[in-house]
Amino acid sequence: MFDKITYLDNAASTRLDERVLEAMKPYFFDTYAVATSEFGYSMGIDAKEGLMDARGSIAKTLGASEEELVFTSGETESSNMAIKGVAAALRKKKGSHIIVSRIEDFPVLNTAKSLERQGYKVDYLNVDSEGTVDLDQLGSLINKETALVSIQHANQEIGTLQDIKAIADICNEKDVLLHTDATHTFTRVPLDVSKIPVDLVTISAHTIHGPRGVGALYVREGTPLEKWMDGGYQELNRRAGLENIPGAVGFAKAVELVTPEENASLARMRDHTISKALEDIPHVTLNGSRNDRTPQNANLTFHYVEGESMTLHLDMRGFAVSTGSACFSRSLEASHVILGIGGDHERAHGSLRFTFGRYNTMEDVDAILGALKEIVEKLREISPLYAKK
Repeated sequence: MFDKITYLDNAASTRLDERVLEAMKPYFFDTYAVATSEFGYSMGIDAKEGLMDARGSIAKTLGASEEELVFTSGETESSNMAIKGVAAALRKKKGSHIIVSRIEDFPVLNTAKSLERQGYKVDYLNVDSEGTVDLDQLGSLINKETALVSIQHANQEIGTLQDIKAIADICNEKDVLLHTDATHTFTRVPLDVSKIPVDLVTISAHTIHGPRGVGALYVREGTPLEKWMDGGYQELNRRAGLENIPGAVGFAKAVELVTPEENASLARMRDHTISKALEDIPHVTLNGSRNDRTPQNANLTFHYVEGESMTLHLDMRGFAVSTGSACFSRSLEASHVILGIGGDHERAHGSLRFTFGRYNTMEDVDAILGALKEIVEKLREISPLYAKK
């Protein structure tokens, strides 16, 4: 085993911060009752206060009121709730047309495909070579039956930021609801719903050193949203099921701990990774925008080499990164994001995603880049693709 595992896959999930765990502990061992009203018993009242304090704290970060935030089990549930809830609420009142981008994360993309199988009309927005959506196409696709547009704030693989203000203005002008998946930007890139007319926002704790299995959905007051999971009347009667109070409290603590200084540090590691890889290793392509991207993401294609091979060799040296190679995909398909920005299968198969977190350092970056340079050189020596170059 290694003395240290250098984990650079923080877009997938992050290490829990010990301070988050300490904030959660009382709600496991002391205040472990369900949330009850002021007419209940004291432990239940204390539990409810913890839940409401967490709700208010997170909502404030978005520029929202606490009544507009619904706790969920994470990114997947939040996006399902947003898209299916609005679609069901507006199908008879307005129409069954939905618009999403081609490079959305699977909770949005596969939810849209599920609704398509149920008879909804879904249009998939094109993106340019950096992953930016076509705003002119968006405007032209919206019609009188469009119930919802869902476009991510930033891409999960290549980190490209969308101009969510421009997208929201188009939707607002055409009186269409907008959902955005902000899983990879929440607390990292400003998003103030009091200034940007977005109607629903997906957020999650697992990407900011919070607990797994908890997220939230911002729902602007007055937004039609049909309850899609039956049961009790929890979460303002938006989502049935016993509240994950320790998770909510941990989520709020994780949000509190993110600082501008930390985000600046992540951006320095991102920029250093991109610059050094492009300078020191031949035949490397940056995936996504150089400037308009999340601070924690660097995605690069190392041509003539398989991402699977690079990932395995890096793992043997104690580095953890992810790849867009089909071999590492449960669907056995190459990255739909790389293909969506005009890349071919070779570009997708040779891609690596580096995503940085609180426990990474610039020394980690230099170490992995040094290892990667050696690995790429050795793999190219035996690559039939490189031999034919």
